[in-house]
Amino acid sequence: MNRRDFLASMAALTASTTLPAKWAIAQSRADSLRVLSEGAANSFDTISIGVNRNSIQVTWNVYDRLVTFAYKPREDGTPYYDYFDIQGELAESYEVAENKKSITFHLRKDAVFHDGSPVTAEDVKWSLDRVVASPVGKAQFQTGSMTDPNQFVVVDAHTIRVDLPQPDRFALPNLALTYPIIVNSKLAKQHATESDPFAMEWLKNNAAGGGAFKIEKAAMGERIIFARFDEWKGGALPKIKRVLWQTVPAAESRIASLVRKDADIVQDIPPKDVVALLKNPDVKVIGVPTSSFQFIGMNGDIAPFNDVRVRQAIAYALPYDNMFKAALFGRGQPLFGGQPGEPSTTKFPQPLGYSTDIEKAKALLTEAGLADGFSTTFSYELSVATIAEPIALLLQESLGKIGIKIEIQKVPAGQLGTLLQEKKVPFYFEGSTSYLADPDYFFRIFYYGDTRWNFGSYKNPEFAKLVEKTRYETDSATYDADIKRMITLVKQDIPIILLWHPALDTGMQKDVEGYSYAFHRQLELKTLSRA
Repeated sequence: MNRRDFLASMAALTASTTLPAKWAIAQSRADSLRVLSEGAANSFDTISIGVNRNSIQVTWNVYDRLVTFAYKPREDGTPYYDYFDIQGELAESYEVAENKKSITFHLRKDAVFHDGSPVTAEDVKWSLDRVVASPVGKAQFQTGSMTDPNQFVVVDAHTIRVDLPQPDRFALPNLALTYPIIVNSKLAKQHATESDPFAMEWLKNNAAGGGAFKIEKAAMGERIIFARFDEWKGGALPKIKRVLWQTVPAAESRIASLVRKDADIVQDIPPKDVVALLKNPDVKVIGVPTSSFQFIGMNGDIAPFNDVRVRQAIAYALPYDNMFKAALFGRGQPLFGGQPGEPSTTKFPQPLGYSTDIEKAKALLTEAGLADGFSTTFSYELSVATIAEPIALLLQESLGKIGIKIEIQKVPAGQLGTLLQEKKVPFYFEGSTSYLADPDYFFRIFYYGDTRWNFGSYKNPEFAKLVEKTRYETDSATYDADIKRMITLVKQDIPIILLWHPALDTGMQKDVEGYSYAFHRQLELKTLSRA
């Protein structure tokens, strides 16, 4: 099959999930894959306003970063990103200054962009300047004390230094996240304007990278063809040479394609379908508990959720096991149950010590002066209805046993975030994720401040002081003691009720190997191969 025939067969897939005969021939080759997912990328840039999670599947594979997280095997052998092992990607090496106030990166001298132009420290500086010029990028980078372009210093053509105002353990992992892609500045500048000096608009629809894959052809919202970049120097050259990523919104169509062997990898599989696929001996499913978490939110600024006894009563009344089975079919890692009181570990999220106990819940409501219960709403967004609806119905039934009357409100897709930002929702189901694994970072994002991410509007003065205290703490014993105290407080005050880490389930043909779980939950194409 020549290249023209291959691309023609790709184009034929736009209107159908059934593969034409020509693609079936190409698919038998050891170096090609076809991937189906529910959603599509809406940008080729990580820091576009409104960029969606699917876009990471493009930028992660098409661009390099200075550094990246290594992988280590889980108990089942699946490689999982290692937050505490950061290795060079575009940088062949780096060193942290003795005073921990700068990091110097030495670039690979033979690295080139997809157009063949060399990668220089000027490209890296321009790319990092671009991150702090973007509201999206700067919001993340400031968690690593990087806010000013003057902090990114070109030492020579292949050396760049990042200066920090104080030692910050979040600086280096921030550089391994999705945002700081290294852009071909020479190419991008050709499309910059006075009002858009970093070519943000052009980069939404055009790639200018030097990563392991390049975009060979794309129809935004429908399909993208990735081709291996044979001059890539950031690691071992991928074994897969070409990937077709197609958007197929209907789960049943994606799964049917997998079973028919028309697709090699299928993403976004609903939990109920995973159960059926696990019984099919002709395909395999890899399920990995994710770093994301789902929870029940209670707005502590709205009565009666401003009473800790009411929040505790609800936490004791929830039917956790039934919700876990009905919503996720058990596909995930529970964050309910566990032991109350002081924690034995500093890892967070962790189970908060609440299990179903209706009598204890009734007693707490009585203590709060609400022996007869109260009425409230419970909201969830329609975009997650498959999971949220059974949770809402079971919650409604169980809270009814302690006198709490629930009116379920289904919020149109895309609107719950705005309502949470405005702090208008008293009681709801939601999910989020933390890119950085340090517990104080998690607490700072989700239990502190006036942002929408402080889902419970939590305002404990002792906790707030500890959030500030742990930010730059360097003594590990002091840090651990403070974190354990913070965990004790959130277990006691229960501003949100953690439910579980949902599993990321990916279906694939049995001859597909090398699947690795990355923190952003999108495919790492570099590690994939065929048996």
